Amino acid sequence: MDLTRLQYFAAVADAGSFSRAAAALHLTQPSLSRQVQLLETEVGQRLLERHGRGVAPTEAGTALLAHARAIFDLAERARVDMQERQRNPRGRLTIALPPRVAHVLTADLVERFHARFPDAGITIMEGLSLRVREWLIAGRADLAVMFDPAPSPQMHLEVLVREPLVLVSKRPLPEKLRLADLVRHRLVMPSAPNALRRLLDEHAGPRGHQLQIVAEVDSVQTVLTIVERGVADAVLPAGVPWQSGKVGKLHVAAIQAPVIRNKLTLAVPVARSATRISQFGAELLRELVAQHYRMGP
Repeated sequence: MDLTRLQYFAAVADAGSFSRAAAALHLTQPSLSRQVQLLETEVGQRLLERHGRGVAPTEAGTALLAHARAIFDLAERARVDMQERQRNPRGRLTIALPPRVAHVLTADLVERFHARFPDAGITIMEGLSLRVREWLIAGRADLAVMFDPAPSPQMHLEVLVREPLVLVSKRPLPEKLRLADLVRHRLVMPSAPNALRRLLDEHAGPRGHQLQIVAEVDSVQTVLTIVERGVADAVLPAGVPWQSGKVGKLHVAAIQAPVIRNKLTLAVPVARSATRISQFGAELLRELVAQHYRMGP
């Protein structure tokens, strides 16, 4: 049923006159009369009766008028709802993060997201960067943050921060040391294919440096606990001691010759159209990473 014709019919019924309705609708009377006739043909019944003072709905017209008012009310509610959704979307944003990043960012992410979009939902998924990459490509996540991801035509990658790697120890350390000096340290490190471990191996292996990996522990927080007990040292991004609150309890030395930096990267799926929620989520991730992570050149 043509909604415009239904509106014309309701206008005539409410005005009680074709001429008054035509003037209100800014139409000619013959044009308005023709539209009502087409509606009567569509429903197969007379909808209006003429009398000396104008027109009045027939029994069928009265019944249709009740349906029309319900339709108009529903259409208005739909319009208002769409406007409200434009101002206050009600979708859900799923962000995938490595555990170390999730530990630092999640509380701020959830708080600031709901302050901006109180009717929308947010899901934070945690996993190693390789798993995070799989989730994003499979469509399970809308946005992701990863350490040193491999390029992919399925993702747009944006480096948010480059953190220099440092040696962290319970024992005193020089302010700086060379990568070659790490061979004298017993190390606790995440196991492969952790992005940090891969990055260290890619620099140490080709230079012939045989690192003493005495323990493999995937949780960075647990690695720090082992270091704090003096069991072994660890190579970690410079921001880890600072974020963990252990600055002053542990000694930190910058690694040089060469300087090694990991890349914390925002990943957005190429095939998925951006929404207001996902655009805000991406901008929020940029702001929070800049706030919580030390920038490198």
